[in-house]
Parts: sequence; structure tokens; C-alpha cells
Amino acid sequence: MDELELLKKDWQNKDATYPKLSYNEIYKMILQKSSSIVKWIFIISILEFVFWLFMAIGLKASGYNNDYGGLYTSPGFIILSILSYGILAYFFYKFYMNYKRINTTDNSKTLMENILKTRRTVKQYVGFNLAVLVIGVAYMMPYAINHDEKTRALVETAKANGEIFKYYLGVAIVTLISLVVAVAILLLFYWLIYGLLLRSLNKNYKELKKLEV
Repeated sequence: MDELELLKKDWQNKDATYPKLSYNEIYKMILQKSSSIVKWIFIISILEFVFWLFMAIGLKASGYNNDYGGLYTSPGFIILSILSYGILAYFFYKFYMNYKRINTTDNSKTLMENILKTRRTVKQYVGFNLAVLVIGVAYMMPYAINHDEKTRALVETAKANGEIFKYYLGVAIVTLISLVVAVAILLLFYWLIYGLLLRSLNKNYKELKKLEV
């Protein structure tokens, strides 16, 4: 049982001999906790973006993806990149505004509404990142098959042996398995980070509902 729960019980206990906490004092504690959680959601989302950006820059600098240089200048990739960065900027703005709204909330009903809005925004953000991963793989795989020298050699060999369908089926299965693993890892990361924060935020929401009873 955390400090807030103990203090709430103190506030509700009419027989206690020590000073009571008022409704507003408990509300302010919940508000402060909620504001801190939402601030961390905003900060972590920015840090996550910076991490992936540095990963991409590092891979490019190392020459790891030189074979796909044409991919990054293709119209489709440029459009996808612009859309992705634009939507990410929108989510960062939403996270920041959620923090500002919660930080300046002056009543429990509005605070509860803002908590629900924050939860929806985080879920949408996670869904967007997973969708970008799937779309990115779906876009990059055909390019890799058509432009990577080793892959093209394998395709030609499969054609010569009359096993082109078998080859593409194998590529599809391996890609699907890799994608499932990548999505599972991302979901685990989001569950460990955002999931824990959302559970704390949900707990605050329930505490507010109890105070309103």
C-alpha cells in the first residue's frame, strides 16, 4: 500500500486522532503524481525517437546499409518518411499538451478526463510505431530482393532450378517470423516502459473515482 492510499484512509477515518487531510489535499497529491507520470511519458517518447535516430545514423555511417542507398532516395520512401516524422511530431505535441492540461487541471472530473485522453494517446502511439515497422518491412523487402546483389543471385539460381515459388515462400516465412519477433520485442519494451506508467496512471484514475463517491 503506497503513501497516497494510507493518507486517503487517514482522510476517511473519522476516529483518527492525528490531523486529517482534506479532499483538496489528497486531490493535489493525485494531480502531482499524474502530472509526473505524463511528463515521463513525454520524455521517454522523445528519448526513444532520439535512440532510433542515432541508430539509423550509426548504421549509415558504418556502411552497413550502403547496398540500399537508392532506397532512401526513392519517392515512396521519402513520402513514408515525411508522413512518419509528421505523425511522430503530432504525438510529441499531444504528449506535451496532455502534460500541460493535467498540470493545470483544477478539478477531479477534468483530471479524470485528461488521464483517459493520455491513455488513448499512448495506445495510439504504440499502435502507430508497430504499424510503421510492418509497413517499413513490407516496403523494403521487395526493394532488397530487386537491388541486393546476393539476393538477386539467389533469385536467378532459384529460377534456373525451377524453385522460384519455393524461394519466395521461404523468404515470406522468414520475413514473417522475423517481423513477429520484432513486434514481440517492441511490445515487451512498450509493456515494460509505457505499460507500467499507464498502470500507475490508471491507479490514480481509480483513486479519483473513489474520492468522488
